[in-house]
Amino acid sequence: MLQTGEKAPQFTLQNARGEDVSLKDFLGKKVVLYFYPKDNTPGCTRQACAFAAAYEAFKAKNAVVIGISRDGVSSHAKFAEKFNLPFILLSDPDRQAIEAYGVWQEKKLYGKTSMGVVRTTFLIDEEGNIARIMPKVKPDTNAADTLAML
Repeated sequence: MLQTGEKAPQFTLQNARGEDVSLKDFLGKKVVLYFYPKDNTPGCTRQACAFAAAYEAFKAKNAVVIGISRDGVSSHAKFAEKFNLPFILLSDPDRQAIEAYGVWQEKKLYGKTSMGVVRTTFLIDEEGNIARIMPKVKPDTNAADTLAML
């Protein structure tokens, strides 16, 4: 399990345009790294739209917002276009970052147990260290809560 104060695990994943994006690209900025289960689902859509609505406030605090899920590049492109999402969405179909950050966990839904992405947000400081870990965040309040912590 990751701890606050330790170096954030590095990754390179593709964005909605198929371009490689690495965490190290954002040294010198705060990074709001949020992991979510799936594009175009009700909770994930509300969460993404809340981050989009607060995007200018995040930018004003020198923070970059990055959302990561297992969805493919084309799914992210459609999701971002449909909801006018101004921040970075990264595709992690092989669970490189998802597993490095420990968010691939057992989940229970309607009495069934399965493995999946547990909605979690990490604040990473300008030096690339984990400043805050927010497990099992609520889609509707995650963006506002995160902004208040910056």
